[in-house]
Amino acid sequence: MKNNSNDYVIRMLASPLDIEAASWNALLAAQSPGEGLNPFMRHEYLAALHESACASPATGWTPRFVTLWQGETLAGACPVYLKTHSYGEYVFDHAWANAYRQHGLPYYPKALVAVPFTPVPGARLLARNAAERALLVKALVAWCEQEKLSSLHLLFAADTDVSACEEAGLMLRHTVQFHWTNTAPAFRDFDDFLMSLSQEKRKKIRQERRKVQEAGVTFRWSLGRDISTADWDFFYRCYERTYLEHGNAPYLSRDFFERMATTMPENWLLFIAERGGQPVAASLIGVSASLSSSADPIKTAYGRYWGALERVDCLHFEACYYQPLAWCIEHGFQRFEGGAQGEHKMARALLPVKTTSAHWLAHPAFADAVERFLEREGAGIDNYLGDLAQRSPFKVHTVSAAPTPPLSQPSFQRNPS
Repeated sequence: MKNNSNDYVIRMLASPLDIEAASWNALLAAQSPGEGLNPFMRHEYLAALHESACASPATGWTPRFVTLWQGETLAGACPVYLKTHSYGEYVFDHAWANAYRQHGLPYYPKALVAVPFTPVPGARLLARNAAERALLVKALVAWCEQEKLSSLHLLFAADTDVSACEEAGLMLRHTVQFHWTNTAPAFRDFDDFLMSLSQEKRKKIRQERRKVQEAGVTFRWSLGRDISTADWDFFYRCYERTYLEHGNAPYLSRDFFERMATTMPENWLLFIAERGGQPVAASLIGVSASLSSSADPIKTAYGRYWGALERVDCLHFEACYYQPLAWCIEHGFQRFEGGAQGEHKMARALLPVKTTSAHWLAHPAFADAVERFLEREGAGIDNYLGDLAQRSPFKVHTVSAAPTPPLSQPSFQRNPS
């Protein structure tokens, strides 16, 4: 696919291995401050998903990488997957798929620009400037039309991506995540952090931590290459068991995590819970930079995976929130992202943050119906955020407003033709 503007050429590739890692990572590093150190868009991460077959046609993720070339220079790129289902995305469109099915129309395959199984906001359209980012969006829509796909979805996008998509006419959708921040004046230690909370929340956290301590559980952590193979193996046992207990196979394989340990170890922090000298649980955290790095303006940790072999009251909160937050404070990390959903995270001082996705639907009638739904849903999200803002866990806050009613599902009343 050729674009006449400045002799740009679009090439669709079937694998991240068809793109030089250094060129991809250089584009990632050129994004807005902080985006370049988001580990989940690194070439190594996407390649590990591909080579381990976690994101593959067999699992419903057929990769297609859009690349923008100016001569021999990679000017832009983004990951896009042909999806035969809507699992592993964290922005739910099941109602849209059901509406298509009820009208006898195919919703799958659809096109998805996202990091598989990873609800971490960040740059998706890697480009050197706004004009080249706009070309990527144009190429994505043109490719979807050419392949006669029902829709295109760009998830957990950076602000620059959102601007490019909105300018191209895509519809925007908002969801809510919960993030913790440690900005100036930074907390001195975990107790200093607790003192910033209301008495009720501070008391609750201390009670939860005490339950874990009284159960005889202690923690140790390892970062990067200090994580041993035995610890990786134990973590995977915990991670796999958690999925199986919920009746599902895990999205990620042991082979994937082996590749993480080999190709990007500096981006992983592992907490191991022990009782009586034996490991009983594990929590794996992504990190944006090494402890010695000064390149990241906002050092960020990402709550990702956890599992336990024994049931201990409040162990999940300790492993997934309190231990990571204490570590972030001690090591100068300014942000901890708690992942998708979870209003309960507010009680642990993770505050609501709006995230954005962008959507294009080929069928005009369905596009109109979804646009109307998104207007109603967007108003509901704004009301929800306003309600949450009045329930701050910190000392200075206002009285909570009445709960916001649940958001409605889209209404597809127009008969598509």
